[in-house]
Amino acid sequence: MDNLDAARLQMAFTLMFHIVFACIGMVMPFFMIIAHRKWLKTRDPIYLKLTKSWQKGVAIFFVTGAVSGTALSFELGLLWPEFMKHAGPIIGMPFSLEGAAFFVEAIALGFYLYGWDKISEKFHWFTGIIVGISGVASGILVVSANGWMNAPSGFDFVDGKFLNIDPIQALLNPAWFTQALHMTLAAFTATGFAVAGVHAFQILKSRQVELHKRAFKIAITFAAIAAILQPISGDLSAKDIAKRQPVKLAAMEAHYDTTKGAPLYIGGIVDDEKQNVSYKIEVPKALSFLAFGDFDAEVKGLNDFPENVRPNVPIVHYAFQIMVGIGTLLMAVGILFFISLKRKSWWQNNKFWLLFIVLAPMGFIALEAGWVVTEVGRQPWIIHNIMRTKDAVTPMPGMVFSFYMYVILYSILAIAVTWLMARQIKSLNNTKVA
Repeated sequence: MDNLDAARLQMAFTLMFHIVFACIGMVMPFFMIIAHRKWLKTRDPIYLKLTKSWQKGVAIFFVTGAVSGTALSFELGLLWPEFMKHAGPIIGMPFSLEGAAFFVEAIALGFYLYGWDKISEKFHWFTGIIVGISGVASGILVVSANGWMNAPSGFDFVDGKFLNIDPIQALLNPAWFTQALHMTLAAFTATGFAVAGVHAFQILKSRQVELHKRAFKIAITFAAIAAILQPISGDLSAKDIAKRQPVKLAAMEAHYDTTKGAPLYIGGIVDDEKQNVSYKIEVPKALSFLAFGDFDAEVKGLNDFPENVRPNVPIVHYAFQIMVGIGTLLMAVGILFFISLKRKSWWQNNKFWLLFIVLAPMGFIALEAGWVVTEVGRQPWIIHNIMRTKDAVTPMPGMVFSFYMYVILYSILAIAVTWLMARQIKSLNNTKVA
């Protein structure tokens, strides 16, 4: 394993873990404040117990997200010094603002955790809202920095130098909105289905059924709404990618030849050497319409681009299919949930709860697949059409040992978080409602 591969794998591995911790940390506060609001309105002790249980989960994922996020920040400089040398002054603003949002979130969380019976009830609840909003803001700002890597702006690139830097333009780069919207909805979908699945399992086991049903309903409502809205953000993202990164779009669809009225491929096995996709389902002219809003629009194929600027087509295509396939499934189940509100008999059927248990990890699988599409689809560029990834990597040898160390550390962190959450759920089930 050479330095470049080790650095890329380390970044991918740590990001794979951090994105789960970060998304749960972003979304869980909203579940918490809804339960808290219901407690304030009804004084039902079930909602109070649920709120205090969820606040512990928020605290756990806040800490783990902070730890894993800090490691990623260091990695940018340690693994990709040439990138940070030039990009740092340009995209420093979103990272600085993200730090400020994190600071606000930490203060608000402190007020929330230790404010019970010490500050006014309304202000206490409001600090929970600040936790949620600042968490989402942190996520959006980080995604803005990633959007800049896909759509670099806010500078002039002259003779290999970055001149006339405009950090505001870099922050509000052409990709930030579509990526941030897609990512935020994905976070709510993935976290909502995961939390709903955990509570569905407890219901199936007949543990504190009334409490878990209320928790399930809060979590799945957020998830279902986000899942139903996700195709809209996906359509905006696809149109944006078609305009700015046509080679990524071609890789997502394993589309080799430039075609007018290009078909959309569903599934299929990619043979990159023979440049074809077998066992696929073709939807005539659908890709042209989805990409450009015109059934007869021309879609550029991979063969229009030099081989040295093409990403790994099979990986990007399969990841894209996984993301879209799971997203479609979760959207359908989200609609099913809203139908179930009118058909309460479904809630008495074990198959209903089993469905959500099975789907619990699916949102995060789709989320990870989406990031594979975003990151691998941009290769070989670390800054699209400006700097190649191989030119940004550290010259220091021995990165493979750093990669192995991070695998061990993050595996331990994941085990610790799993143990803490399992312990928290057990405690919730063993504590009677006052």
